[in-house]
Amino acid sequence: MHIIETEHSIYIKPCVATIGFFDGVHRGHTFLIEEVKDWARKQGLQSMLITFSEHPKKVLYPEEQITELSTAEEKITYLSKTGIDACLLLPFTLDLAKFTALSFMRLLHDVYKVQTLIVGHDHRFGHNRGDGFEQYRHYGEMLGMQVIAGRALEENGYAISSSLIRKLIATGELSKANAYLGYYYTVRGTVIRGFQMGRKMGFPTANISLTDTHKLLPMCGVYAVFVEVKGQKYKGMLDIGTRPTMENGNHITIEVHILDFNEDIYGEQITVEFVRYLRADIKFSSIPLLIEQLKKDEILTREILNC
Repeated sequence: MHIIETEHSIYIKPCVATIGFFDGVHRGHTFLIEEVKDWARKQGLQSMLITFSEHPKKVLYPEEQITELSTAEEKITYLSKTGIDACLLLPFTLDLAKFTALSFMRLLHDVYKVQTLIVGHDHRFGHNRGDGFEQYRHYGEMLGMQVIAGRALEENGYAISSSLIRKLIATGELSKANAYLGYYYTVRGTVIRGFQMGRKMGFPTANISLTDTHKLLPMCGVYAVFVEVKGQKYKGMLDIGTRPTMENGNHITIEVHILDFNEDIYGEQITVEFVRYLRADIKFSSIPLLIEQLKKDEILTREILNC
């Protein structure tokens, strides 16, 4: 995939394109991308994605805390695996946000050489996002650009979307979220020093400081996970929560116990793939009861991750 910055737009070839933020690059996105590639092959044109280097809401609503399914780096990595020819990275600015749908489509056609535009089933663009597909098609006729409605990928009565996946992750429904993503939901961070309480209980944990605080964190609870550290992948059980048994206050920590592992990894980069939600982050009346539950968590984790 050829990544094109706006200052290098002279290198863009006439193309079939679609536009979106592509947060998470889930199966709904890849379904749309396959449509773009098919139309490009039929018309003998380059296939291209048009996306933004930063979430538009961060520019429009800087005071809001915006969470995302993928970092900018992860998104490019996922998109590069789709087989698309090129990806145009547009900087989202307040000036761009003022464009009407017609003026934006004129930019796509005249500057970025879009001959055919595939519009995602739920995608709206232009100032106030007031126009719909029929208006887009009319504007396309005015500009000499073909506009085609992309199809939605539906499963279990739902169209797969980033917003749906965010809701599933936020409520701990990782199995469904992963099925819609097409891969395990992932977070990355650095291993930092904690309170060493896990080690005293026989379950040493790696405390994780997230690399990107805009990345959506699943709800508090215990999860079966895969862990990658120093280039190797291991099984693990991870807790997101306030450590209520330890009376940790309201501070949320992310701790992972890596199974069959005993190395010093402070300062190392760590990647966690969420496989399944196990249970809530609850307060136990004693440390022995917590240890007993952790043993049960480990048994269940091994069963799940050996599948």
